[in-house]
Amino acid sequence: MGGFFGAVSHRDVVLDVFFGVDYHSHLGTKQAGLCIFDRGRGFQRQIHHISNSPFRTKFEKDVEGFSGTAGIGCISDADPQPLIVRSHLGLYAITTVGMINNTDELIKTYFTDQGNQFLAKSNGDINMTELTAAIINREADLVSGLLSVQEKIEGSMTVLILKDSGELIVSRDRWGRLPVLLGQDKDGYAVSFESFAYQKLGYHDTYELGPGEIVRICEDGYEILSERRSEMRICAFLWAYYGYPNSYYEGVNVELMRYRNGELMAQFDREHGTLPEVDYVAGVPDSGVPHGIGYSNATHIPFARPFIKYTPTWPRSFMPSNQAVRDQVAHMKQIPVPELIKDKKLLLVDDSIVRGTQLRETVEFLYESGAKEVHMRSACPPIMYKCKFLNFSRATSDNELIARRAVREIEGAAGEEHIEEYADATTERGRCLLSYISKKLGFASLGYQDLNLFLEAIGIDPHKVCTHCWTGKE
Repeated sequence: MGGFFGAVSHRDVVLDVFFGVDYHSHLGTKQAGLCIFDRGRGFQRQIHHISNSPFRTKFEKDVEGFSGTAGIGCISDADPQPLIVRSHLGLYAITTVGMINNTDELIKTYFTDQGNQFLAKSNGDINMTELTAAIINREADLVSGLLSVQEKIEGSMTVLILKDSGELIVSRDRWGRLPVLLGQDKDGYAVSFESFAYQKLGYHDTYELGPGEIVRICEDGYEILSERRSEMRICAFLWAYYGYPNSYYEGVNVELMRYRNGELMAQFDREHGTLPEVDYVAGVPDSGVPHGIGYSNATHIPFARPFIKYTPTWPRSFMPSNQAVRDQVAHMKQIPVPELIKDKKLLLVDDSIVRGTQLRETVEFLYESGAKEVHMRSACPPIMYKCKFLNFSRATSDNELIARRAVREIEGAAGEEHIEEYADATTERGRCLLSYISKKLGFASLGYQDLNLFLEAIGIDPHKVCTHCWTGKE
């Protein structure tokens, strides 16, 4: 994943951009960058790896030397950015969030002449932001270039540009899979993925871009350069997992959606006779907690925290790159509260079950701590398809997903023809999937949220929500 923040103002915005980007640290763990524009000094840019240290500690000394009235920055799980680009369209800085699935085709189709080249990474891949800029630069102006990006890229691409005039141009991806929101204060404007990021800095909500919409922003106002498209497919996982609790997307608050979602899961269990007798309901930190609160509220089963995540030294926003160390850190972060575990029947609610590895370790940890039973509820349906648009799960193939892998292990290749049945807990195949994964991961029982109930919890038109990871449909 990744996130972005930008600001343009009559005053210096260095600290606004610094803190605004820092507030997106939950969205990525690999790269981060800042680019500030000053009319006298030009562009000032810095990029750092953040895989072993959080954003703030990497950049706090850099910002002491920056100055300017416009700036952009990003958290990125993909490529080093922002990039500074010089072309016939002028000098500008660019940062992107998204995923390109047709990279080879784009290079072959548009950049086969000998005048184009790209800097390759060690594995031979190219920087997606560089490729995006190359597509933009083939057009007569920035807006035409951004529209070309929307048309030609298979996947998703949201783009934020800082011009050498001190203006910002932002383009929401064609299907609106990610949010783009504008905030305003008395001196200027901010643009952000997470709305709370600019609210905390003193900006108030002023505009939310629609799918494919392109907007120019200066210190005195904003102008729509290309109108929004009528169709939208905003990512449902914003509300399930990676959106921050304080943010709003399409007018729907993340935290409140999660409460509603937990309540609807409990309602489903009660109506289908699958509500277990337990001592406590608990949410798997951090994103599972509000879903668990909703479940507890609806069932009147006490909510508790049988284990606490120790995050001061290893916060959620970054983890070591070595897998063995990652596993050890994940284990060390879970601190039990013995009185809430020993001889207790627990129902855990997690935001999702992707690979299942960490969840299995959590359940083993609870049993080792004396739990009598551990029941599991997933706040979203079984994930059957890797993300083609944002790669929030980081899965490189569908078979890395535990639900999809379980289908193959249960029925072989023939099971691929019945994915929809396996995802439905009311069918025989659906019940078989629940039983199989429960045994594999050590759950006393397992339940996934029903897709229609999940969409009901979001509360916007279901046709405007992307559910590809559950249904395989675009």
